[in-house]
Amino acid sequence: MTIDTNRLAALRAQLATLTLDGFVVPLTDEHMSEYVGDYAQRLAWLTGFQGSAGTAVALADAAAIFTDGRYTLQVREQVSADDWDYIDVPATSVAGWLAVHAAAGARIGYDPWLHTRSWVEQTSAALADRDVVLVPVATNPVDAIWTDRPAPSSAKLVVQPDMVAGASSATKRAQVADWLTEKNADAVVLSALDSIAWLLNIRGADVDHTPVALSYAIVHVDGATDLFVAPGKVDDAVRQHLGNSVRLRDRAAFADALGDFAGRRVAVDPAGSVAAIADALEAGGATMLPLRDPVLLTKAIKNDAEIVGHRAASYRDGAALTRFLHWVATECPKGGQTELSAAARLLAFRRDTGLLLDTSFDTISATGGHGASPHYRVTPESNAPIEPGQLYLVDSGGQYADGTTDVTRVLPIGEATAEMRDRFTRVLKGHIAIATAVFPDGTTGGQIDAFARRPLWEAGLDFGHGTGHGVGAYLSVHEGPQRIAPPDHPSGQALEPLRAGMLLSNEPGYYKAGEYGIRIENLLLVVPHAVPGGDPDRTMLAFETLTFAPIERDLINPALLTAAELSWLDAYHATVMQTIGPLLADEEPRAWLSEKCAPLG
Repeated sequence: MTIDTNRLAALRAQLATLTLDGFVVPLTDEHMSEYVGDYAQRLAWLTGFQGSAGTAVALADAAAIFTDGRYTLQVREQVSADDWDYIDVPATSVAGWLAVHAAAGARIGYDPWLHTRSWVEQTSAALADRDVVLVPVATNPVDAIWTDRPAPSSAKLVVQPDMVAGASSATKRAQVADWLTEKNADAVVLSALDSIAWLLNIRGADVDHTPVALSYAIVHVDGATDLFVAPGKVDDAVRQHLGNSVRLRDRAAFADALGDFAGRRVAVDPAGSVAAIADALEAGGATMLPLRDPVLLTKAIKNDAEIVGHRAASYRDGAALTRFLHWVATECPKGGQTELSAAARLLAFRRDTGLLLDTSFDTISATGGHGASPHYRVTPESNAPIEPGQLYLVDSGGQYADGTTDVTRVLPIGEATAEMRDRFTRVLKGHIAIATAVFPDGTTGGQIDAFARRPLWEAGLDFGHGTGHGVGAYLSVHEGPQRIAPPDHPSGQALEPLRAGMLLSNEPGYYKAGEYGIRIENLLLVVPHAVPGGDPDRTMLAFETLTFAPIERDLINPALLTAAELSWLDAYHATVMQTIGPLLADEEPRAWLSEKCAPLG
């Protein structure tokens, strides 16, 4: 995707009219969402970058785009080096770059509806020595030059039935009311779209891949809730579902409503809310309490109905994926297939279930060197043929009304090299180490992340992303607050204790730049675990694997696996055959699956 350099020039001209020397453009929306609606794709429109995390900074004489190691290759393919410098984070921060490139006394604009207050404070402090100041803008200057900017989605809200949600909205709101009483607070502002969707048992279609609706909510200490949403998005069924205790108000009235809390104590999540919310509350005379979103942890710990729903979604999704893997193994070695055609075929298999509502993220369909970019996104410009001698990596997932899936598999196209098999087997060993981990209650994801890395470390290798992320219940495929990642992960989520009921991914990998990528991903449920002879006063936890699809046996070097690892793999494949086999109507893919699931040990 090539972007006309006139867009950067137009932004600079717009900044000049505002007496600004620069502007920061993050990839987010006013809800701090990971995936954003088309109306909020300012970074992509300005630079051409199609990844899901990044920031750009434009000065009069310099411009830079900041991405992490997941996008090192992708950003260079999509963003012009003639206009933008490529900056790796966290090695260099936006503040660090501005401290070097912004002139002393410069005025750098930012949109307070797109940044947290902590970002504003930390960046301002880092620039203070050079008298560089951050200036909030009333109107985003990118919007002023984006003449054909799409309007926000007008999709209707839909009800998530209580039997699928596992608890009524009234019950959930009562829990938040109890929390407010405990915190001596009068209200809490919720701006995270998935928190609002979960709390009110509603879903939407305003953001690709995440079934949420553009809205805000304010929950009061008595449990009554103000839902700010565009009026045309609500029908009679949703009104009846929400009831009288949820007051419907126009989303456009939200900012002004924040000024109505003079003398009251209002909770706001400092990590997940934008600076404009805190600014408006304080300007209106409220006392702002910086407290974590009370929905966050409760949403992450799945109830029985959510777990049952995820199992059902996983079975049908695993069958669709297995049909696709059989198709890849059969058709791709013949030639004529590409990354895009393969992604389209996988989507067709999922649609054949009759229950797919969306994909849970853009399918990563990557062959050869593209697989070495962990978050590669195929486009018509980057689309590559799938050819013999390559590894083909597919990371994908589905959104179903009863669950959200995310799974990665790798297949060889033709013969794999000894090196490929060695690396794949080491990744598999790390995957098994996480899948079989037993740990005391209170353990964090940061404490077990190294389990997945040790087999690679022993060969002088590693991977540059976390091992696992939380997953929602027909919500966001990347859900906090839990994560399996190094303890110093910038999100801080690696320090969250793992609790029974949490759903996480298990996805170690290995990437050889320009040649291939390997990742093996299943979803896991944290469950209580009894250890015979263990301390009866100590609660132990373990993982239950919930994803079922064959792990490519032709890429495994059995000599590198221990007896226990071989036993786990054979048991896993026996379960895959038992659960997925009966869901395959056609004899050919079922026979293929039986061969792939035969004992290796």
